[in-house]
Amino acid sequence: MQIAKDKLLWMFEKMVEIRFYEETMAAVYMEGKLPPNIQKGLAFDIGAGPVPGEMHLAAGQEPVAVGICAHLTDEDTVVGTHRPHHFAIAKGVPLDPMTAEMFGKRSGLGKGKGGHMHLFDNAHKFSCSGIIGASMPIACGAALAAKKMGKDWVAVAFFGEGAANQGSFHESLNLAALWRLPVIFVCEDNHWAISVPKTSATSVDSIASRAAGDGIPGIRVLDNDAVAVFEAVQPAIARARAGQGPSLIEVKTDRYFGHFQGDPESYRPKGEVAQLRQNDPVPKLAAMLTDKKLASAAEQQAMTDRAHKRVKAAFEFARESDYPAARDALNDVFVG
Repeated sequence: MQIAKDKLLWMFEKMVEIRFYEETMAAVYMEGKLPPNIQKGLAFDIGAGPVPGEMHLAAGQEPVAVGICAHLTDEDTVVGTHRPHHFAIAKGVPLDPMTAEMFGKRSGLGKGKGGHMHLFDNAHKFSCSGIIGASMPIACGAALAAKKMGKDWVAVAFFGEGAANQGSFHESLNLAALWRLPVIFVCEDNHWAISVPKTSATSVDSIASRAAGDGIPGIRVLDNDAVAVFEAVQPAIARARAGQGPSLIEVKTDRYFGHFQGDPESYRPKGEVAQLRQNDPVPKLAAMLTDKKLASAAEQQAMTDRAHKRVKAAFEFARESDYPAARDALNDVFVG
């Protein structure tokens, strides 16, 4: 398959942006959380520092986000997971309000009340949730709305391999197949459902094989590669837009950080991450651009510099933004 040069360059720059964003957040998040005298028994303080609460980062999983979002339009819907930054960035969610939300600032997407697992941007038709498996029913709703309005819009539900064992997975696939909804179900298989390996929790080797039970296509991408993801999802997107119903895509990807920041990762085999990083998808795509003479080293550096500049500006914006006033605590909140 011939991929347009502008798509490849977009994917590379977005992957660089996502990776730098996650690495920057990893450092910023830890500020103030580890006391200097931790050996005296003082614990990790999850509420301390400029970014309180949990933090789930997606470094290593960039190909899933960019390979799929490269096919989407502004009118298409993306529903992410509790590990949502790469999807949000690839869908075009502005970095400034997204980052401010994680800092708990009133300039954030949710005025600082949602945090990093609850990013909502109506303008870019993006949302996510901290509930495992929650993306799939929501995406079905967006797809149903598009179908009823006679639009060729699609909805994408991202989820992890652990979520494929939830009831919402089976219910959503059945409903989408029955009603021929324009939804793409995308499973990120990073092998670890928190600390449980896929082999200990899932009865099948391939999540994509479960598509057969609902009579829809199932496609498995075994390489953590942006181009491979782009090529695999293209027929699924075309099928959905043509009114032919849903598809299930499974991508074998890699999680370089822990399940959450502060995770001791004692469950991972020694040296696993170092081995995974030998197949890092960012330099892999860079090498392809060089080999095919699509972007010189200088051009790649310029794209990298632009991406880094955007990320640095977003973190500066978040730090300098104001916190919400105490009197606004119950504004924009449903109270039962």
